[in-house]
Amino acid sequence: MRDFSLPPLVETLRSGGLADSVYEVAERDPTFQQLARRAGPGSDEWVPVTALAFRDEVVALAKGLLADGIHFGDRVAVMARTRYEWTLFNYALWSIGAVVVPVYPTSSAEQVRWILSDAQVVAIVVEHEDHAMTVGAVCDALPQLRRIWQLDADCLPRLTEQGSVIPNVVVDRERQVVQPRSVATITYTSGTTGPPKGCLITHANLAVECDTLFTGWQEILAVPGEQPSILAFLPLSHIYGLMVQVFCLRNGVLLGHQADLSPAALLPALASFRPTFIFAVPYIFEKIYSRARQVAEESGRGDLFDRAADIAIRHAEAVEQRDTGNGPGAGPLLRATHAVFDRMVYARLRAVLGGRVRYAVSGGSTLRRELGLLFAGAGITIYDGYGLTETTAAVTGQPVGHVRFGTVGRPLPGCAIHIARGGEVWVRGPVVFAGYHANPSATEAVLRDGWFATGDVGYLDDDGYLVISGRKKDIIITSGGKSVAPQMLEERIGSHPLISQCLVVGDNQPYVAALITLDPEAMRHWLMLHGKHSSDLSRATADQDLKTEIQRAVTMANSAVSRAESVRAFRILPFEFSMRDGLMTPSLKMRRGAIVKAYAAEIEGLYAT
Repeated sequence: MRDFSLPPLVETLRSGGLADSVYEVAERDPTFQQLARRAGPGSDEWVPVTALAFRDEVVALAKGLLADGIHFGDRVAVMARTRYEWTLFNYALWSIGAVVVPVYPTSSAEQVRWILSDAQVVAIVVEHEDHAMTVGAVCDALPQLRRIWQLDADCLPRLTEQGSVIPNVVVDRERQVVQPRSVATITYTSGTTGPPKGCLITHANLAVECDTLFTGWQEILAVPGEQPSILAFLPLSHIYGLMVQVFCLRNGVLLGHQADLSPAALLPALASFRPTFIFAVPYIFEKIYSRARQVAEESGRGDLFDRAADIAIRHAEAVEQRDTGNGPGAGPLLRATHAVFDRMVYARLRAVLGGRVRYAVSGGSTLRRELGLLFAGAGITIYDGYGLTETTAAVTGQPVGHVRFGTVGRPLPGCAIHIARGGEVWVRGPVVFAGYHANPSATEAVLRDGWFATGDVGYLDDDGYLVISGRKKDIIITSGGKSVAPQMLEERIGSHPLISQCLVVGDNQPYVAALITLDPEAMRHWLMLHGKHSSDLSRATADQDLKTEIQRAVTMANSAVSRAESVRAFRILPFEFSMRDGLMTPSLKMRRGAIVKAYAAEIEGLYAT
């Protein structure tokens, strides 16, 4: 199958902009609990914020922005972690027709300079002094930048006070000028193959994306009679996180914020907030599984956990086969064993997420089929989707009740998929962006008669489910002429509990090799279980037993491919790739070009013999 589409579920936005929903809810139901904030730093208590209270904060800040010289159409950047104030600034800016330009909080000075210059940003919100210093280091190259507001230096109360002399009607007048085709945000791509490109995302793009997802998937957000709640922890500087924020505020979903993505901070936040639904990336689900397995091993129940994981996968696979008409479903013995493990193991895994989550969405990169089956067997069905910044986040998703693990689902209602020559995935629909800011040649290269050429390679199965094989630009061609798509090998090797990341290399080389990083927490756990004590984890990577363990993971992955595609050599690196060193994107995908450049000597060493 080369083409598949579905009719729309919702109308595209006909008038107004994204901020309108905040005002409409406050007018209709002022006591409605729209957001929740921590009672204090590190507190486990969450205090509700009513629709009226949030609307009043938005209006007060919007007046302050007007008083400080921000006008309709101005571009204003926000450089902060995922926190309540990010959302507040977002909606205050949209209320006066300004354009939000997200900047990732760990961006380098050069990255900040490029984005602020390219988008012609006139003001920026930063979180703390380190961010202010980063912006200050490039201010001389930004003559249009007029304001820097710092959250931890009390910019909010000062702006609110400054705007107190402006009547509320002025904000209403500005808001009513905003139209669906007005640009809501210029969100920059990860820049893996050159300078980041600014994607023009309109109010209509974000509205139809969020309304389609809510209308089609609302039955799985919470049990009947319960208000859906979502803890936003993905970066709001990424289109996926930005979409989650709008999704909640447009559709009555209680929204909380969590700034720290590390498992040590995120898991307690999930336990205290107790969301009913989760939007995440595969990395998060991998970490949750790895942590649960470590806890089981530390208590001497590692074998029991592995047995439970196997039963969960088998049970979910049997259910999937039954639902697709390819099998009878789980037999009596499997069902009985699964029920026992549900009480002993799976309930504890669900408790890690707060105990109320039964469904979740994964995006950013493809979720491993085995991991999806495992979570489904444990009582949490993960709906994998696919999208890019240029498609306002998701353009495909798993239909409710019809999940096919290992695929990224069907096109969202109102969207279409076309498999072009060479297997490239093209998409069309109201979620497709308006083009790249100030870059007509780049826009013309990807927008073709209404279709957006994604640069990803994949195929459609007989029922219209999309499978992504990898990126066109990531295909490795060895010196022997063999084409290798690295994604499957990387996912299989990366599924080992010890392994954090795997990058397959081999372009113009005689064989395929890999750079591997280890999960520090999992490595400490492994060293302890094997009676090895090392305070220097970077030196411990030379341990021969550890290398043997990693070789097993590589050998298992190689069993799924031909010898010409198999990994013949690997190097264990002393540190994980991170966003801070520019080797990971905000959606936690590897920046291949940057990694290959940073580790050129290590790659050369893989082929030295």
